[in-house]
Amino acid sequence: MLDGILLEKAAVPSASIITDVFDATGRAMAEQWGLPTYKFLSMPHPIANLTEAQLDQRAREIAPEVVKLLLQGQE
Repeated sequence: MLDGILLEKAAVPSASIITDVFDATGRAMAEQWGLPTYKFLSMPHPIANLTEAQLDQRAREIAPEVVKLLLQGQE
């Protein structure tokens, strides 16, 4: 999250991805760093116990959202 926030502040498009249990934390972090409307993506938690194939599937599922966020930006 912080990397994405700092990149956006430097006018570099980014897409931060967190797991859903950290939504409130992500929102608080964005507000703390001066970007209260910062858009980030969320996927189901947990991911630590997923197989490589399951992680690949999650990545394929969220990839269109990443592209959309990068192309549309934070506005």
